[in-house]
Amino acid sequence: MRSFTSVELVIDQRAHRFLDSAPAGGARSRVAEFVVFGLKQGWACIFGAALLAVLMAARLWYPDDAGLARNDFLTLAAVVIQILMVATRLETVRELRVIVLFHIVGTVMELFKTDVGSWSYEAEGFLRIGAVPLFSGFMYAAVGSYMVRVYRLFDLRFSRYPRRWITAVIAAAVYVNFFTHHYIWDARWLLLAAVVTVFGRCVMHFRVFRRKFRMPLVLAFLLVALFIWIAENIATWSGAWLYPNQVDGWHMVSPDKLVSWFLLMIISVVLVAWVYKPQRPEVAEDAGGETTLPLDAGIGPASS
Repeated sequence: MRSFTSVELVIDQRAHRFLDSAPAGGARSRVAEFVVFGLKQGWACIFGAALLAVLMAARLWYPDDAGLARNDFLTLAAVVIQILMVATRLETVRELRVIVLFHIVGTVMELFKTDVGSWSYEAEGFLRIGAVPLFSGFMYAAVGSYMVRVYRLFDLRFSRYPRRWITAVIAAAVYVNFFTHHYIWDARWLLLAAVVTVFGRCVMHFRVFRRKFRMPLVLAFLLVALFIWIAENIATWSGAWLYPNQVDGWHMVSPDKLVSWFLLMIISVVLVAWVYKPQRPEVAEDAGGETTLPLDAGIGPASS
């Protein structure tokens, strides 16, 4: 089982004081599972949630005449959030490696996309590379943070996971297509078909509290992509960046972006697999898709 951080272990132990007395069956049991699921998801999103909160606060309250440009403030705030995540042991150093990789991969894409006019940032501040403020890389890092944390918090396991070299080839093709489609034929629909074909048989197994559940991995990709699209709408509303059709007035990001985020999930999964090699389920599940664990199974991996 994958270990909690020391802070998460303390939280897990305290949570048991309230949850161990919950019934193992019936409606109250399902309510407990639902609540724990929501709390775990919120905990996994803590980096991204903190960053979104800063973006919204800067939009609403950051003074226009401040001596420090808003983009520079956002960059410094993102650095502080990342330092606190590691210093308070909410993230491990091992996880930080893949988060930094997300940061680099995202910043390279940002440099290209802003150059070709796919989106733009306010031209202010000194903490930037070309037209890209440095806080932009932290938005990709937030996705990486969520991925590695949810992998650990829910003790993710996978049945019929494709060979990692195949997933790496598809992820590389997806990443390259984000650049080349500006000049040659856009292969996103072909890549989308490849993703569904390769990952279509894979099932994700995850533990909430006492029960294990399963979900098609492709559906999990779609749900996370939808979540990121919602967060993207909040970020563009805050003025963190704007698409060309939002310059004259904000409106919702096109649903077409869901395809881009869905494909980006493949890159994310491959990067996370570099830290956590996908493992098969340890407990055989029944036909209903869930398994009841012993009462002392715990909320997460560290308690097992």
